[in-house]
Amino acid sequence: MKQDKAVVVFSGGQDSTTCLFWAIKNFKEVEVITFDYGQRHALEIECAKQIAQELNVRHHILNMSLLNQLAPNALTRDDIEIKEGEEGELPSTFVPGRNLVFLSFAGILASQIGAKHIVTGVCETDFSGYPDCRDIFVKSLNVTLNLSMDTSFVIHTPLMWINKEETWALADQLGAFDFVRQKTLTCYNGIIADGCGECPACKLRLQGMEAYVQSLK
Repeated sequence: MKQDKAVVVFSGGQDSTTCLFWAIKNFKEVEVITFDYGQRHALEIECAKQIAQELNVRHHILNMSLLNQLAPNALTRDDIEIKEGEEGELPSTFVPGRNLVFLSFAGILASQIGAKHIVTGVCETDFSGYPDCRDIFVKSLNVTLNLSMDTSFVIHTPLMWINKEETWALADQLGAFDFVRQKTLTCYNGIIADGCGECPACKLRLQGMEAYVQSLK
């Protein structure tokens, strides 16, 4: 893979930034793609821009406002409460079709820039009930993309089978622990670094970090 080119689906959050460091280590050339779908906090786009610039990777930002129009949810509307799923229901932060659309467009970009590899930070271990973060979905879409474009993309999911503690461990192994902690935006309330500490994303991130730091003692 060291001779190949990769595209990373990039939000500027903990998971996608860890994946970016992983891709930089494993591929000769890396570009990132960020989607502007009217997410709750425009700061997410700015955060992604700053990280891409600092790591000196080419950054593509696509306007995906149609997704916002089609799928109103807590990530795109201030008047929808952020809630975890109860009794089998999906969380209010689930955006129907988001990863389907994102990975499809990442595949189109990859075909244009000569990249064989697509990297995404989806994770089944801590997937929060999102069906489009499952391994079976990614494998299915990988086949579909290859058939649709008559090519041989490989979708990589470095975080698929690890939890948040292990994601922090991976970032540390890549020499990126402090970078990820201080410069990424995971918080649903739009606070960079350790976040608000109250939303589901922050709680998951913080619990994982504390568990990893504790394991080093």
